[in-house]
Order: sequence, then C-alpha cells, then structure tokens
Amino acid sequence: MKYVTAQQNMADDIHFCLHTAIKTVYPKYYPKEVADFFCRHHTKEHIEEGIASGNMGVLVKDGKIVGTGCFDGNHITGVYVLPSYQKQGCGTYIMDCLESKIFEKYDTAVLDASLPAAQLYEHRGYKTVGHGILDLENDVKLVYEIMEKKSEAV
Repeated sequence: MKYVTAQQNMADDIHFCLHTAIKTVYPKYYPKEVADFFCRHHTKEHIEEGIASGNMGVLVKDGKIVGTGCFDGNHITGVYVLPSYQKQGCGTYIMDCLESKIFEKYDTAVLDASLPAAQLYEHRGYKTVGHGILDLENDVKLVYEIMEKKSEAV
C-alpha cells in the first residue's frame, strides 16, 4: 500500500472510487437524497480542483486506486475507500497520512463525520465538538458530527 499525491490523470479513478463508496455505503445509513447529494458534490470538476490544490491523495494497492483523502488547511474534507477494500486498514492508512500532513502546520485536525465513519474517528482520538444538519430536497436532513483531534505534540 502506498499513499501518493493525486495527479490529474487519476481523476476518473478517483471519481469511480468516491461514487462507488458513496452509492454502496451511504444508503445503509441515510436516505437516497443524501447519497445523491454527495454524488452531485463530488463531480469531476470538484475532484480536479482537489487534485490541483495538492491536498488530495490516493491510496494505491496492487496497482489500483482503492481510496482517496483530501484536506484543506486543518480540515479533512473527505476519506473514501472502495467497499471491497474496507475493513482492511485502508481508511486508517489514509487518515494517518492526512493527519501527518495537517499536524506539520496545525495542532488540531477537524472533520465532518458521516454516521458510518463517526465511530472510526472516535477510535482515532477524535471528539465530537458539534453537530451539523444540512437541509436537502424532499424534506430530508443530512446529519453529521463535527469532530476534532489534538496533535499529540500539543
């Protein structure tokens, strides 16, 4: 396994990874509108912007992109792993890499945790500091945890 900075020629594979993870995992926890919202959010253009920022990476295993992560400042903006590679340490590996980069400049990492991911983050030392609610179509609400973790160096 190797985590590398994403390149523009990886945009299609990243798009596939994001959308596959969202369409497979989110419907188990959220109404269809939430999965649709995230798929609309993670457009090719949005992915290309993330790549251009230099803050998006990909996890490569067996020559294949199996996961991706991105941050903006001290905010982890997304971590996704293909369903067939989940529960194998891939998400943990991506988080280790993202936190390492963030803690070079900041003493706190922040993220918005989806319901399926909140427990994973708690096990990593994140604490819930707030709750978010986003109104979507058909009177559906996207509920999420706002979490943060202090650097061990603090």
